[in-house]
Amino acid sequence: MVEKIKNNYVGYKDKVNASNQKQFGVFTDSLQKIAKSSDKMNCFDICAEWLSFFKDEHIGLSFTPGKATKEEVNDFFSTTEKTSWNESTLDAYFVRHKGSLDSIEGYWTYAPDTYKIGIVKDSIQGGFVGFIVRTNVPTWENQQVKLRIKKVKDNYELIYFRGIDHGKKFPWLVVDKDSLELGYFGVWYKSKFFTNKDEPRTLVKKSLLPSFKVLDKETNLLVIPSFSFKYKKEVDSILKKNKGLLETSKHLIIDIRNNAGGLTGTFEQLLPYVYTNPIYTDGGVVWATPDNIKNGYDTDISGFPEQTQKKFREETEQLKAHVGEYYPLYRGDTIEFSQVLKNPQRISVLMNRGSASAAEHFILRAEQSKKVTLFGQNSAGAIDYTEIVSGKIPCSYFTVQYPAFRSDRIEKRPLNNIGIAPDIVIPHHTPDWVEFVRTYKPAN
Repeated sequence: MVEKIKNNYVGYKDKVNASNQKQFGVFTDSLQKIAKSSDKMNCFDICAEWLSFFKDEHIGLSFTPGKATKEEVNDFFSTTEKTSWNESTLDAYFVRHKGSLDSIEGYWTYAPDTYKIGIVKDSIQGGFVGFIVRTNVPTWENQQVKLRIKKVKDNYELIYFRGIDHGKKFPWLVVDKDSLELGYFGVWYKSKFFTNKDEPRTLVKKSLLPSFKVLDKETNLLVIPSFSFKYKKEVDSILKKNKGLLETSKHLIIDIRNNAGGLTGTFEQLLPYVYTNPIYTDGGVVWATPDNIKNGYDTDISGFPEQTQKKFREETEQLKAHVGEYYPLYRGDTIEFSQVLKNPQRISVLMNRGSASAAEHFILRAEQSKKVTLFGQNSAGAIDYTEIVSGKIPCSYFTVQYPAFRSDRIEKRPLNNIGIAPDIVIPHHTPDWVEFVRTYKPAN
């Protein structure tokens, strides 16, 4: 995995340089020594820890068992860390400490019957440990550790969260009175203490389809949960269907919270409504290694329109002609339209830490418009290095992902892990962000 990243990750030479080369070498060697005597599951954690050095939302390791049987998969996960806590001892603890419990201690559920975990102070490792109490997910067992959280003064910080593949993930954490927001891993809700009296909250799986709603005589709401190319038809259709409303309403709210990205072409039909002046888009380079070309660009594109396929084929041939180079596949460009639409007169873009990748490309375009105000929280900061390549490594259970494209914008405005800041910050505890934006009165 180290060789795969060193030879193909476009951000490697930015992240590993003269100032930290020695420290990075010691870090890598120390993990290599541990890996030599570790079982498979621990090796997964070690790989994830090494990859976390790069602090890149587009780099990671996934569990891809392929033809492995259910028994083989369960055997793989059987060595995941467990706690000595169980349902009975946790119930007893909650009774004994009823008046002195930390607000995060208790039972938490995610989706109908999917997971129920207990969170309690960990007297051994410190902080709080969250472990499985009940689940219908076949790869998880009771008492296995799902997450760890530490408390610094009055703030909670995530140490790690284990995804469905048991791999350590590091999403942002927002703790409210009765909810834990864990980035792309959804919202968990607090339950009653005693599990035998407790019914999991019924949650409807979040749809990624776009939606349009009239909020009042002046304001419309357009929600786009994903810019994945498979939703482009739905986005284009909803814009066409509501063309009359868009061209007559004064205020449009575009909600792209938790939109993890996709392709910029998915939002291209939205840009004329946003546009007031020429929009500059950054260019960048692709590290044209044999692995990157084979696994990231010279791939199946049969699901795209013929014109798009032709463009992809031409780009792939350019990369093949420049193997080993940081090739400027995309040049900086300027988007111009022939007119500025009168309406919407005002556009509010609603964003948060879950707004990533292509969603951030949309924000960068939108912020250049005189109509647009950005509301919410900083975006994910997953836009400096993009265009994900998936590569197999010798252990057939694992696939490593990393970006091959580096934006030219890094030199003047790096956003990695910082994100794009909103014009108007909406506090996390605000109950209804859409209503906050609808009723917000801009200063004259």
